[in-house]
Amino acid sequence: MFGIDTHAHVFHRGLPLAQERRYAPDYDAPLEAYLAELARAGLDHGVLVQPSFLGTDNSFLVECLARAGGRLRGIAVLDPTIPEDELRALDRAGVVGIRLNLVERPLPDLDNIVWQNFFPRIAALGWQVELQRRARDLPALVRKLRDRDLTVVLDHFALPDPADGIADPDFTEVLKLGTSGRVWVKLSGPYRNGPHGRAFACTAYPRLRDAFGPARLMWGSDWPHTQFEAMETYAANRSFLDELIPDDAERATVLAAPRALFRF
Repeated sequence: MFGIDTHAHVFHRGLPLAQERRYAPDYDAPLEAYLAELARAGLDHGVLVQPSFLGTDNSFLVECLARAGGRLRGIAVLDPTIPEDELRALDRAGVVGIRLNLVERPLPDLDNIVWQNFFPRIAALGWQVELQRRARDLPALVRKLRDRDLTVVLDHFALPDPADGIADPDFTEVLKLGTSGRVWVKLSGPYRNGPHGRAFACTAYPRLRDAFGPARLMWGSDWPHTQFEAMETYAANRSFLDELIPDDAERATVLAAPRALFRF
C-alpha cells in the first residue's frame, strides 16, 4: 500500500542552531533511524520538515534528501530574500515547500513588499506553504496566501484553543476553508493540542473530513516528537491513525492523497 508520512524531523547535536529559538534538543534524530521507522510502518515515503531551531540553514535537510535516494521530500525554512539560484537548487534537491512556524512568534506582515515579491517565486515552483499557528490566526493568513495562488497546509489539526477543542469558534472558521480546494490539514501531533489531544483529534476528525474531504487531509508522525519524546513513539502515533480512521479505504486515501502535492 502506498503511504506517505508527511511530517518528521532529522537533526544531530553538532548542527548550528538558530539564534532565535524556543527550544533545542539534547539528542540526535538521525536519518537512518527515521528510515527504519518508515520501513517498520510499511510506508513508502516521508517528508522532512526543517526544524525551527535550525533556522534557515537547510543544508542538513538537503543532505538527507540526497542520501534517501528519492524516498523523501523536504519542507524548508527560508528567508524571503533568498537568491533565485539557491531557491531553484532547493527545488532540484527535492524541497517542495516552505514552513512558516509562527507559534509564539510575531505574525509576519505578509503584505510587505519582501513577501509579495517572494510568493510568486514559490508559486511558480508549485510549492506549498506549511503553516503552524493557533487556529485564531489561520483564516486571515490562509486568505492572504490563497490570494497569491499558493497551496496551504495547516499543521497539527489546525491547533485550536486546547481549552475549547472543537468548540473553539476559530476552529469552526478553519473548517470553512475546506471549500477552497487549496487548503490541506495535517493529522499530526495530537498531543500538541493539550493533555486531551487524542480525544480532541477523535472528535475533530469527522468535522475535518466533512469540511475538507479525505483527499485534502494527510497524516504525519511528527517524529521524533520534539518536546514530547518521553511519552511518544512512532509506533503509537501510527497505531493512533488506525483508531482515528478505522475504515481501511478512507485511511488509505489519507495516506496516499498528497502524492502529487509532494511530487512522489
